[in-house]
Amino acid sequence: MDWITMKSEEVIDRLNTIEGHIRGIKRMIGEESYCVDVIQQIQAVQSALNKVSLSILDNHLNSCVITALRGENLQEREKVLEEILQLFGKSTRLTY
Repeated sequence: MDWITMKSEEVIDRLNTIEGHIRGIKRMIGEESYCVDVIQQIQAVQSALNKVSLSILDNHLNSCVITALRGENLQEREKVLEEILQLFGKSTRLTY
């Protein structure tokens, strides 16, 4: 599947699948599964969420942002650019 061009129905289906995987992780923890196996499942869910996020961002950039940048409203252009900058800043912060 091309994650970049997912439609909203596909995003919802993917999120439902991810939700099922999270329930599986909870079950694994309840069953005291091997820690590395649990971590691998968590990483798979994180990867799937990142792909969904990327798809939504792609849609936003190719609709809302482009519309604002082509528009006459300077404040709207500045607003969407600031949102993207803040979003990128949040996504690059890693903590332990």
